[in-house]
Amino acid sequence: MKKNVTFKNGGYKAVLILSLALAGLSTQAQEKTATIAKQAPTTMGQIGDGTAATQGSVRVIDNKGTIKYLQVKNGITQITNTTADKGIVTTWQLGGTLTDDTYIDATGKVFGLDGIKLVDPAAPGMAASADATDKSKHGTGTGLTLLVRNEATGETMKMKFADLVNGGQTLQTATAAADVTFTDATLPANVQKVWVYRNGAKLVAGVDYTLTGTTVKVNKAGGTDPDDYAFVDGDKIEIQWVK
Repeated sequence: MKKNVTFKNGGYKAVLILSLALAGLSTQAQEKTATIAKQAPTTMGQIGDGTAATQGSVRVIDNKGTIKYLQVKNGITQITNTTADKGIVTTWQLGGTLTDDTYIDATGKVFGLDGIKLVDPAAPGMAASADATDKSKHGTGTGLTLLVRNEATGETMKMKFADLVNGGQTLQTATAAADVTFTDATLPANVQKVWVYRNGAKLVAGVDYTLTGTTVKVNKAGGTDPDDYAFVDGDKIEIQWVK
């Protein structure tokens, strides 16, 4: 009699354990068809079922057995092709429209692009662009622009060649009794980017003229500065600069 009681208790324990296991499995069951359909394509062609895939999607099963459809976005384009045997081949490629701000951290690594074409300046359309516009797409403009980086945001932007190098030129007429002084806010405080000529002959910086901040000064003869220069009435002083 005691033996039968032991057997019944063991049977109850087994039933209880089995019931708990089944309850655990039910909480991890696959999603219902209605739920999956919200993520699935309109027509999901399957191998051999004769239907056509009108939209691409990658169906996956997670570690709990739940069926899900993998979405693509942020510059990754999904292309689904229906093969001859009605199977579906899905590939991903870069392209499309970014949906979020995207950054690639290349710290400690080399980030480069091989196979970049070398510009032939003599080829048609390879001159500096004069018609580039904001946020234009390829095929809407002509010529070349420069890719630059905004250090504040890290954003890659484009710039016209004409905007990269700014400069200017002025022609002053000298008299024998006066200095020639010219000031311009765009003048760089760097003699390597400023050139001064008298009647077409280049003058020597620090000897024939001085550059102080954004002011060029060519002194008349008889002064105390080391850059004194003997003018004749009507001398043409040309100043050129880039910045």
